[in-house]
Amino acid sequence: MSGQNIAFLIVLTAALGLFSYNIQRLVSYLRLGTSENRLDHPERRTWNLITIGFAQTKILRERGAGLSHASVFWGFLVLTAGTAEILLHGVWPAFSYEAILPRPLWQLFMLSQELFAVVVLVAVSWLLWRRLVAPPKRLQGKEVHGLEAVIILCVIASLMLTIYTTGGLEYASDPSVRATQFGWFRPISTGLGALLTSIPGTHVAHDVSYWLHALLVLGFLNFLPYSKHLHVVSSLINVWFSNTSGPGQIGVMRAMDLDAEVEQFGASDVDHLSWKNLLDGYSCTECGRCTAACPANITGKPLSPRKIVVDTRRRLMEKAPLLAGELDVPGSAALFLDAEGGKAALGNVLLDNYITEDELWACTSCRACVTECPVSIDQLDIINELRRGLVLNEGRFPEEVQPTFESLEKNASPWAFSPADRAQWSDGLNIPTYAEAFAEGRRPDILFWVGCMGSFDDRAKKITVAFARILQAANIDFAILGQEETCHGDPARRLGNEYLYQMLAKGTIETLDRYEVKTIVTFCPHCFHQMGNEFPQLGGNYEVVHHSTYIERLMDANLIPLNTEHGQRLTMTYHDSCYLGRYNAVYSAPRETLKRALPVLTFVEPARTESRGLCCGAGGGRMFVDEKVGKRINVERTEELVATGADVIAVACPFCMTMMTDGVAKLEKDVSVLDISEVVAGQLLGSARTA
Repeated sequence: MSGQNIAFLIVLTAALGLFSYNIQRLVSYLRLGTSENRLDHPERRTWNLITIGFAQTKILRERGAGLSHASVFWGFLVLTAGTAEILLHGVWPAFSYEAILPRPLWQLFMLSQELFAVVVLVAVSWLLWRRLVAPPKRLQGKEVHGLEAVIILCVIASLMLTIYTTGGLEYASDPSVRATQFGWFRPISTGLGALLTSIPGTHVAHDVSYWLHALLVLGFLNFLPYSKHLHVVSSLINVWFSNTSGPGQIGVMRAMDLDAEVEQFGASDVDHLSWKNLLDGYSCTECGRCTAACPANITGKPLSPRKIVVDTRRRLMEKAPLLAGELDVPGSAALFLDAEGGKAALGNVLLDNYITEDELWACTSCRACVTECPVSIDQLDIINELRRGLVLNEGRFPEEVQPTFESLEKNASPWAFSPADRAQWSDGLNIPTYAEAFAEGRRPDILFWVGCMGSFDDRAKKITVAFARILQAANIDFAILGQEETCHGDPARRLGNEYLYQMLAKGTIETLDRYEVKTIVTFCPHCFHQMGNEFPQLGGNYEVVHHSTYIERLMDANLIPLNTEHGQRLTMTYHDSCYLGRYNAVYSAPRETLKRALPVLTFVEPARTESRGLCCGAGGGRMFVDEKVGKRINVERTEELVATGADVIAVACPFCMTMMTDGVAKLEKDVSVLDISEVVAGQLLGSARTA
């Protein structure tokens, strides 16, 4: 072993040792978070890793930048094998894959190294141009490390170039290897080497290029733990542990044991969040896709989902070293603090010192941020936990929410209506209650869950009647709870009041179980999601079906007697409900229902549709909180829907109905807003067409 090999071994050992130390340090910081089981359903997690992690399906949702980033990722996967050979060769000069691989396979391996380096160079060049010449809005902002990203891209480009210069200089400096080590399988190195053969000093230049490449690799590796590019190491791990695409029910808020003897409910600092929330902070690429899709941010509210995650990481890197006594840890905020500064930093909290109330209350819980994140970060989970901390521990919430909480407690409804009025909409429709059916010894096939909007809101009651007429026309054996129906607590939960939520939810479950309810159909996506996906946390297990899916089933069975004579041709567009779409992946049923009810319909999609659809602005408890900052979200969405030229905006949610109706009125447009059940009911034989 030569002196150069010994020197290389020392550098390699030191670099790998430092990297190992930093990774262990970062892992120890994760232990600051609360425990959470993320080892269930390994088959689903592995599939997520393959599709989202390696196949890059989520990053490719944006074609231009997505393909460039995916190309860099795939290039690194292929080139890592070559990098390992280069590093081993520095310690053991005789080592080569050629000695262990069949020559044809080795030649293909060498070809892959040369070609993928070109792919990475092209992608990096485009990304640099995009950053420096035409940066999109989402790559701007105080929390964006723009200079760091440019430096990293330049380092990556240098790594690719030194692959070629090292190969070309080897060709030029050592004639004995040209015939066996170069050829069609190393086209760029061979061509470059041919140009360099007449230049003196190529042997020394080769050694310099080799060392430069190796040092760039090791330097890049050890820079990662101190930069936002830590996602290079953590993103694949994060995807495997994530629940944002399953396993389990998507979008379900974290279960909370209110009987546990704990000092903190929800979160106000990083040690109240789970270790997975903290790993999300490590994995954030700061691409800004979450913020670009956020309806609150789009309309000028203070919320940036990216900032939520970046601030979580910043606070962790401030607090964790202090708790561990690591005041001298390089790259840590603690490095710059004396004793007084350290004491002050420990006095900081994530809530207020980093993330404000206004940011949290601007969230509509639409899951657009979660859907768009290419590395499966759950920004919404952090927001929900911080909201819980605000409400449960400090009693801090918007003043408009107080009447909502009080009404939920007193009237089991977000609005101050008498529970005795819940079934007034059904007067004259001859719809039985479950109590009446039980008294007769009957067990109805389904429970029609009306919900608070459908029971009390004058516009939503028209949807209630329309769907009831469809059930009756199809001869479905159904009943309602009537005065026994109460709010299931979803608004309270989304607004952070877990105590109130569980009180209402447990009361609802008790009623449902008393009547031995098996199947529930509802036209409210919030009721659909809450009872179907979150009630199991409290022992309530039922088949819950949204009315769009149920109507489609009835149509498939030819149970709905529809009028086949159609009048004026309509142009219709459809607004996707967040809790129906991004939470439960129900996209086709509402559209198919509309198209089959109106065969002469001209159906048009808005610019943002299905999983990219824009929220109406009412979710996450925002229905009960005034929009005082920026443009109204419902107006932004209504403008987009009206721009399609549609005569009718179809919805499948009573909250969306209210927001779209208000938006149309604000814009003073002659456009109707109808629930899909109203469209179908208008086509029933013997009925006047609603549309």
